[in-house]
Amino acid sequence: MKSNIYIVTGHYGSGKTEFSVNYALSLKKTCEKVFLVDLDIVNPYFRSNDARALLEDAGICVIAPAYAGTNVDIPVLPPEIMRIFEEEDAKIILDVGGDDDGAIALGRYKKYFDESGYELYLVVNTRRPLTSNADEIIRMKEDIEIASRLTVTGLISDTNIAEETTSFIVAEGYEILEDVSRKTGLPIKFVCATEKAAEHLSPEISQKLFPIKCRISKI
Repeated sequence: MKSNIYIVTGHYGSGKTEFSVNYALSLKKTCEKVFLVDLDIVNPYFRSNDARALLEDAGICVIAPAYAGTNVDIPVLPPEIMRIFEEEDAKIILDVGGDDDGAIALGRYKKYFDESGYELYLVVNTRRPLTSNADEIIRMKEDIEIASRLTVTGLISDTNIAEETTSFIVAEGYEILEDVSRKTGLPIKFVCATEKAAEHLSPEISQKLFPIKCRISKI
């Protein structure tokens, strides 16, 4: 079954929200209907809903908790989320926050994900705590799978230190994720990098390059 649902998760500071927003904008180039669902109920201060205006101007439908973007921190999931399981001709990205804690929110929809099919991408920044080596990353993957009752299907390398990121840092993160891939059998779907950081990447890494532009800022 070819899925039209892409679930994006990862640890704090992994870059998953930045990837989610950029990925939605990328999919919009070839798909008429694109949805981005903000399920980051763990960290309300750095989330995809912050880019709502940009996304909606691009014709992307944003579904977010009622209190997203306000000073009220109440983890209430939007009832509109059920709509995504009825959209057969759309691409849907779910930005799920807070590693295994945030992944718990996915569990209640397991039945619908299993019926619709899905891709569950784990975004990894090896320059962040608790995801600096293969063993830590695999442990986090397993925790997310237990919490969500879903299965990770692909890895996304997003090693960065903001504007100080270099091609060497991107390649360093990719090498660690290659080790994870060998040990788990999971493919590396994308390697995220800004235009500057991608200048001197090897051909192997460049083949999986997903260009990233900074779309999110803290509120």
